[in-house]
Amino acid sequence: MEQIKKCVLAYSGGLDTSVIIPWLKENYGCEVIAVAGNVGQEAELDGLEEKAIKTGASKIYIEDLVDEYVENYIFPTLKAGAKYEEYLLGTSTARPPIAKRLVEIAHLEGADAICHGCTGKGNDQVRFELTIKHFDPKMKVIAPWRIWDIKSRDEEIDYAEAHNIPLKISRETNYSKDKNIWHLSHEGLDLENPENEPTYNKPGFLEMSVSPEMAPDKPCYVEIDFEKGIPVAVDGVKMKGSDIVRKLNEIGGQNGIGILDIVENRLVGMKSRGVYETPGGAILYYAHEVLEQICLDKETAHFKAQAALQYAQLVYDGKWFTPLREALDAFVDKTQETVTGKVKLKLYKGNMIPAGIWSEYSLYSESLASFGESDYDQTDSAGFINLYGLPIKVKALLDAQRGK
Repeated sequence: MEQIKKCVLAYSGGLDTSVIIPWLKENYGCEVIAVAGNVGQEAELDGLEEKAIKTGASKIYIEDLVDEYVENYIFPTLKAGAKYEEYLLGTSTARPPIAKRLVEIAHLEGADAICHGCTGKGNDQVRFELTIKHFDPKMKVIAPWRIWDIKSRDEEIDYAEAHNIPLKISRETNYSKDKNIWHLSHEGLDLENPENEPTYNKPGFLEMSVSPEMAPDKPCYVEIDFEKGIPVAVDGVKMKGSDIVRKLNEIGGQNGIGILDIVENRLVGMKSRGVYETPGGAILYYAHEVLEQICLDKETAHFKAQAALQYAQLVYDGKWFTPLREALDAFVDKTQETVTGKVKLKLYKGNMIPAGIWSEYSLYSESLASFGESDYDQTDSAGFINLYGLPIKVKALLDAQRGK
């Protein structure tokens, strides 16, 4: 192993990073400084400081990144309408702020390496390391999963037991999970076979939501206010971004909203099956889309949908800190200048149903669109159709002359 004196570890207290602390000390003989980025994982942070120190870390930073994460990463992605194959990018958006803080602490501590617990099969290794390269292109990165002898999560548990490392999981509940204020992901175990239906109603499987069939039999209404594409109030109560997400997580979770079972195409080329819970995020995305229906002109809306695909691809692939993502943000911000108003949704057993849209910038004209008497001159359409269809007519006439 290379000579490393001090290493900063991206620490969650989960299986991977719990094992990595003693592994780093055994293999590099280095000081390990644990850094936990709080992006809203709540109870997962309980006891983290004691556990990190007991397993060999010299110190631990627990950094509150929640508001930064929501305002600088989630909301720009929301405004863009960016989805990766219907996935609302909950893990993808959380990695850049965490990795950014890792570099800052590595500089503060004079560390000569940063370590993460991402596997060599996944996307997160790319997201962490591209961010590290952006902020310190010379920083050494250690990725144990790419170099150690451990081959599976079962072997990780064996290592943990041999080193008396306490774990909150068992071999039977050993899903790979990632939780933050925006979502919770589930991978592994029975989910690795797409033939298996997720055990939504099994106690403890879903954590942020209930399954649609367990949701109330009565619909729930919620109103969300937006200013320039940013959510600012729920049911008339103004609050900061992170509190809006928490409130909608509660409301959406109670009504079975935002559960996604997907086989997605990973950056490294393989397909991966996972279940995501994003109750508040699903509500915000849908409400934002509904509001844009009346606030954006046709050409802007259609082009923005194309840009959203590129934006999502960049975020998913770990390219947050790139010129193209910044340029797309400038485009999105321009489109959002008139996306101000209120959306009312009816939530019922996993479904979201529009129940009203209001905006002072609405482009919808009832007098034009009405089936009743209106200001629209219907005779105008005849000349329009003749010109619009002229290429089709000409081709048909010439084909007929040529005997086709």
